[in-house]
Amino acid sequence: MREKIEQLKSAALRQIVAAADLAALEEARVRFAGKNSELTALLKTLGTLAAEERPKVGALVNEAKTALEAALTEKKSALQQTAQTQKIAAEKLDVTLPGKGLKRGHYHPLTQVMNEAKNIFIRLGFEIAEGPEIETEYYNFDGLNIPPHHPSRDMWSTLFVEGGQLLRTHTSPVQVRVMEKRKPPLAIIAPGRVYRRDYDATHSPVFQQLEGFLVNKNVTFGDLKGTLTEFLRQMFGKERNVRFRPSYFPFTEPSVEVDVEWEGKGWMEILGSGMIDPNVFKAVGYDPEKFSGFAFGMGIDRIAMLKYGIDNIHLMYENDLRFLEQF
Repeated sequence: MREKIEQLKSAALRQIVAAADLAALEEARVRFAGKNSELTALLKTLGTLAAEERPKVGALVNEAKTALEAALTEKKSALQQTAQTQKIAAEKLDVTLPGKGLKRGHYHPLTQVMNEAKNIFIRLGFEIAEGPEIETEYYNFDGLNIPPHHPSRDMWSTLFVEGGQLLRTHTSPVQVRVMEKRKPPLAIIAPGRVYRRDYDATHSPVFQQLEGFLVNKNVTFGDLKGTLTEFLRQMFGKERNVRFRPSYFPFTEPSVEVDVEWEGKGWMEILGSGMIDPNVFKAVGYDPEKFSGFAFGMGIDRIAMLKYGIDNIHLMYENDLRFLEQF
């Protein structure tokens, strides 16, 4: 029995030392120290030995088992260290190689045009104000002289949400909110996203708009024409021809649409504007006999399409890098 134990111990130690990887080491462990190994089987036969032999043989088996476990632990640590060294060697970086440069990002074309428009109006003396995109009917319609059931509401193709609220159809509600809190003189622009139920090559359910208004004593239609003409010539070039056409908006009277002349396209509509209706002033507590003003609104998407020669508005919302990298 003693000889057999020594033979098993020697064979196990040889296989453990010879293990080339963790898989081979595990195979040796299962064979010589596992639940079904020969060493475990020897322990189970101790009951068949004479009483005086059992302690001696049991001690030999435990000694062999302890030696095997120590050898397994040592070999496993060595193999893991070797594997880690090889992994590090395989993954090490050659710091002398040229680096991979980071690709610089840039502003989206809509952001570029919006920033340009804002900067022009800031130079003209306007300041920026913002408001919520989820609005009430009062600020989106009623406070702008568009009462309930008025047919002009159909012009805005509104998207309603729960609780009687809606996604603002223009940034004009900011005009009412600012005038409720502040007194003239005011020169404000309100940039931001707006929403309408439109979808074709030149319309999107969400788009960028810039609303603006100026209120003071003795503001005239000439101030409106001068301000918007200067804006359009700074945006599109000083040689650009501009015209004003009579139109209709519930919150301005008189109302006009403003066009610019474009090579190969003729006159292109750019924005709507007009003198602020006295009813809007009354809604915010202004005296229309004392104050006057003008308001305007433009789609930044349309300006970007014209400025960059883009024929489909949806290209600006699809985030295709092949398109965006051109700007």
